[in-house]
Amino acid sequence: MATSMTKKDLKLFKELLLKKKAELAKGIEHIANDALKTSQREAAGDLSAYSLHMADMATDNYDREFSLGLADKEQTVLHRIDTALEKIDNNAFGLCEVCEKKITKVRLKAVPYAELCVPCQEKQEKKKK
Repeated sequence: MATSMTKKDLKLFKELLLKKKAELAKGIEHIANDALKTSQREAAGDLSAYSLHMADMATDNYDREFSLGLADKEQTVLHRIDTALEKIDNNAFGLCEVCEKKITKVRLKAVPYAELCVPCQEKQEKKKK
């Protein structure tokens, strides 16, 4: 089933997706630099030769894992954006993956990488509860 969006609409959504993708990629890079490339001493602001306190190490580890969790979620959104961009190229953008009905433009403007229409999204969320 092909999308019934105009070329103008598709161009708008493609621009939205590319902008969001660039923002996320920058955010993931920042998180990775902070969480992975910084030693525990540097992250704590302690450049002395003394060892870190165990509580400080635990906090640093928690912060690092939290940051990596955020990066993982952002990576998932990046994948969804790439999928949406492919759908634009294949003239299948804006269609629900479950019922194949059109996803509203209002929803797509809010979440341009949406995979489901609102009713299908609500059903999926109820199943998760």
